[in-house]
Amino acid sequence: MDLVQQIIARAKSNKQCIVLPEAEEERTLKAADMVLRDDIADLILIGNPDKVHAMAKEFGLQHIDKATLIDPENCEKSEEYAQLLAELRKKKGMTIEQARELVKNPLYLGCMIIKTEGADGQISGALSTTGDTLRPALQIIKTAPGITCVSGAMLLITQAHQYGEDGILVMGDVAVTPMPDENQLAQIAVCTAQTAKSVAGFADPRVAMLSFSTKGSATHEVVDKVIAATKIAKEMAPELKIDGELQADAALVPKVGEKKAPGSEIAGHANVLVAPCLEVGNIAYKLIERIGGAVALGPILQGIARPVNDLSRGCSVDDIYKMVAITACQAMDAKK
Repeated sequence: MDLVQQIIARAKSNKQCIVLPEAEEERTLKAADMVLRDDIADLILIGNPDKVHAMAKEFGLQHIDKATLIDPENCEKSEEYAQLLAELRKKKGMTIEQARELVKNPLYLGCMIIKTEGADGQISGALSTTGDTLRPALQIIKTAPGITCVSGAMLLITQAHQYGEDGILVMGDVAVTPMPDENQLAQIAVCTAQTAKSVAGFADPRVAMLSFSTKGSATHEVVDKVIAATKIAKEMAPELKIDGELQADAALVPKVGEKKAPGSEIAGHANVLVAPCLEVGNIAYKLIERIGGAVALGPILQGIARPVNDLSRGCSVDDIYKMVAITACQAMDAKK
């Protein structure tokens, strides 16, 4: 069973309720039909019921009736959600009138459903920007305890089975925070290790804090940041197996790790890679994907109290289908 099949199996084993607020979008609706057909998750679809049903008929979708369909313009809990949203945002000056308009926005409505425990996670982005996806999540659901920054992890499934976890690596941050400070970088490390557990199924995440230096081979303020972040991450999660600063080859290749970082339990054995900044992480995963032939799954947003994931506007039906399973696995973990 490959990693994707394992993720789907975990999602099926403990079904979560996921909101798809872009239900009037063709790829999203087709993916929803597949999810419901395969019994991967319970779904709440947000959209005009007449339009959604007409689209389902047009595309020959046979399982959409299994979903809960909510009309954002005529939701029976709209006033309840508006009152709560106004209370949540009153320090920012939000009026009840503004809140009533916002809860008609499917992205805000979905987050309000999650906030009131009517669902476990949300996925959007086939139509919306990353900013539009994150804004209601951060305003309503907020970040997880002890976390102040959101980041994005990528699952990299490679044919290099001698590295990582039988060729599988988890890398962060590849999507959100451009220049994390040492505290944010530590949070990214802890969150990426958690994603490795909850989504990739790693029983033993081994985190390498990447740099152009290994254990003092170079000196620079950006190296100092990685060293400081490693220390903070150890304080945040004392049980976490983590080491840094490590160059990529020292993190992955046993012989190089033994030579450059003797005595390290991570060097040469890392399965979670934490880039020092977004620029490095994003470039690195795309090179691994395009030149190395890896399958890249994600980005998986992390650090939010309940999972809210962002799709590329160029995503496929299959991308959305897989992201539902990934979000369900995150939702299970968030309840622990």
